[in-house]
Amino acid sequence: MTVGHLQSLHDMSEALASGKMAFEVPVKEHLERITAVSDKLNCRVEVEAETALERARTLDKKRAAGQLRGPLHGIPLVHKDMFHDAGRLSEYGRPAIAGHRADRTGTLMKRLNDAGEVTLDRLHMSEFAMGPTGHNAHIGRCRNPWNTDYVTGGSSSGSGAAVAAGLAAGALGSDTGGSVRLPAAMCDDPGLKPTQGLLPQDGMMGLSERLDCPGVLARSSRDVAVLFNTLAGNGEDYAVGIGKGVERLCFGIPESWYFDDLDPQVAAQLDRTRKDLESEGASFRDVASPDHTNFGEMANIVFTPEATALHADRMKAHPEHYGAQVFARLPQGLAISAVQYRQALQLRAAYAHAMMTLTFSECDMLFAPVLRRLVPTDATTDVQAGSDMRTVIAGLSDLTRPVSYLGFPALSVSAGFDDAGLPVALQLIGPPLSEKALLRAGDVAERDVGLLPTGTQETGVSHDR
Repeated sequence: MTVGHLQSLHDMSEALASGKMAFEVPVKEHLERITAVSDKLNCRVEVEAETALERARTLDKKRAAGQLRGPLHGIPLVHKDMFHDAGRLSEYGRPAIAGHRADRTGTLMKRLNDAGEVTLDRLHMSEFAMGPTGHNAHIGRCRNPWNTDYVTGGSSSGSGAAVAAGLAAGALGSDTGGSVRLPAAMCDDPGLKPTQGLLPQDGMMGLSERLDCPGVLARSSRDVAVLFNTLAGNGEDYAVGIGKGVERLCFGIPESWYFDDLDPQVAAQLDRTRKDLESEGASFRDVASPDHTNFGEMANIVFTPEATALHADRMKAHPEHYGAQVFARLPQGLAISAVQYRQALQLRAAYAHAMMTLTFSECDMLFAPVLRRLVPTDATTDVQAGSDMRTVIAGLSDLTRPVSYLGFPALSVSAGFDDAGLPVALQLIGPPLSEKALLRAGDVAERDVGLLPTGTQETGVSHDR
């Protein structure tokens, strides 16, 4: 039986529940993996090894006493450094607020703790969750497990890298404009941004009240579903469609925006995945949608003043708490008028309604890329790259930010690899509360992600999955 960092959450859960594996085993295996590779990736902030091992021993005793808490009992997880667990550090990717300990546990962490998960680590993130690449001026950049010369995506950079490298069975992240889907796509993890408001936001660092959305990354769509069952806390089984295939599911191909100006390698992998799904009984059709051209800007009009308002007092009192890029970006919210802000919110509801009546009346979900381009290198996204850097970074969230603006759920799932051995990802976008269908489709899409090109293994640490 496969154990340790190669085992799925689902299989690990069954082995632990049956008594075939002691609870210390997966915790030790993952801690050893963290020791072996995490320094190469710079994806962790703090490992809590002794605390994790002691919790595993306690959970083993509870299982022996017949007190099994469910499928997450004893499962090793890691989390972005922005979720509050009472008494534990939560520093938001910013050393200037080092030592910040939450005085209460947020709902999501409480649900995971009550379910018996074992937290191994706090993870790297972009400073105050502002950045789509995984760079952080204070703690260094997080590195891609497939090739450390490439970026991980952000702002849930550590979550994407840690899961892909086998450092934990799953991770919490957050997605305000793509911050779960981008690292999921660039590191080759399934990553779910759920329907806006489905998961509670208390007990996590805020950035934009109307766009912030906690999300989850794991090793497979099935594993995402198992985690999401606990996080949602509503009694629903989000794994109900896993294994049922995609027959009779209709995938919509947007007639505009999402497939405009794609890199040929991205287009080729998506086309291959489409054919795989069609061979499994899925149908595809072209669908119309409202013009998405300004959706990213509309999202920015909502996001920027909300972030500025949240940080205004701290920026005034302690400007030294901010890196140069974040400090330059936050005041931009002052230039957005109340009228612009209100209009963006009003149009959000109108556009979401139009998507429901015009687009999702014709299909179950949209089939689209996460990125137009291939995963960028560190060099092309570094500040020293000048204007080219700004162009690359600006384009990273072109296809994720509109979904956040609309408040719809989306799943990033592997569609294969490019010629350099870096992941290419598919974005499945659904109407509100369609997470079950998205995960069902993701389970089929990820089964055949193509062969990793030869000659790429020596530059990364994540090629044994």
